[in-house]
Amino acid sequence: MNATSPEAAAPGRIVLLTTSHRVAPGLLSWPAWQALRSADRVLCADGAHPQLPYLREAGIPVDEAAPTAQELIDACAGGRTVVVVATGEGEPALTDGLARLAGTGRVAMPELELLPASYDLPGARLLDLVQVMDRIRVECPWSSRQTHKGLAKYGIEEAYELVEAIEDGDRDELREELGDVLLQVVFHSRIAEEDPEAPFSIDDVAGGIVTKLIHRHPHVFGDETATTPEEVKEHWLRTKAEEKRRESVTEGIPLGQPGLALAAKLASRVRTAGLDVPLPTGDGIGYELLAMAVRAEAAGVDPEAALRVAARAYRDAVRAAEGAPS
Repeated sequence: MNATSPEAAAPGRIVLLTTSHRVAPGLLSWPAWQALRSADRVLCADGAHPQLPYLREAGIPVDEAAPTAQELIDACAGGRTVVVVATGEGEPALTDGLARLAGTGRVAMPELELLPASYDLPGARLLDLVQVMDRIRVECPWSSRQTHKGLAKYGIEEAYELVEAIEDGDRDELREELGDVLLQVVFHSRIAEEDPEAPFSIDDVAGGIVTKLIHRHPHVFGDETATTPEEVKEHWLRTKAEEKRRESVTEGIPLGQPGLALAAKLASRVRTAGLDVPLPTGDGIGYELLAMAVRAEAAGVDPEAALRVAARAYRDAVRAAEGAPS
C-alpha cells in the first residue's frame, strides 16, 4: 500500500464508548463488544476504570492513555478505528478539542461515533441517592448524629409540604417535595443499618414493599380478576386482612394523625367492615366535628382536604382585608 492510496488517506473512525456506573461492569451491549473487538486500538485515560479488568479478561488490550484531540486524529490515520473508553465525566476536554479542530475546516476529521455501551434502567438514579446518603452519614457532623426519633418531625413536615404542592398544582414543587420525602426513606433506612440488634437496609425496605404489592395485587400478578376500582379495593382489603390478622378494625390506625383525618379513617374502617357503630354523644365541638367528619367520609369527601381548602380561602380573605396580595 503506497502513501497516496485511498486507504492511507482515509481519516478513520473514533468511537467514544460511554458506560454507566449504575450497571455492573462487564455488562456491555453487543454493539459495544463488536466495536471493541474490531478496533485497531482501545484507549482509556483512567487506569482504575471499572470496565478495564473485564475488557482485558475478554482478551481486549487497552492502552492507558489520554491523547489530545490531534493525537487521536493522528492515531486514526490510514482508516484505523480507535475506541476511547470514556471516563465518568464523558471526556469533555477531548470532545471539545475535536470540535475545535473540526471547526477550522483544515483537518480531515475521522468519523466520530458516540456509542452507549450500557444504559441506565428506570430507577437507576436511586443508586446514586443511596451512595450519596452513605457518604453523608459518615462524613457530615449533623447527619451522622441523627436518629429515627430525631428525624420523625421532618417526615411529618415533608409529607405536609408534598400535600401542599399537590394541592397547588405546582409541578416543579411536586418533584422537589417527592425528593424530600424519598430522602426521609433513604435516611431512615441508612440509620437502620447501624442497629446492633435488628438492622435492615434500603434493599430490605424495597424488598418488603415489592412483596406486599405483588401479594395485594393478585389480579395483576396472580390468577384473580378485577375490572373495577371497587374490586381492586376488595382484593386489597382481603389480602391485607389475611396478612395482619387483626383483632379490631381500628388496629393500625395511627392516633397521632390530624383529628379530622383520624375520624374519617375510623369511619372508613367501620363502613368497609359493615359494622353498625353509633357515634358517641357528648357535649362540645369535638363531637360535632366527629359527626361532620363521618358524614364527609360517607359522602366520599376528605374532610381534612376540604378544611384546608376552606382555610386557604379564609387566609386569602384575611390578606385581602389587610390590603396584601393573595
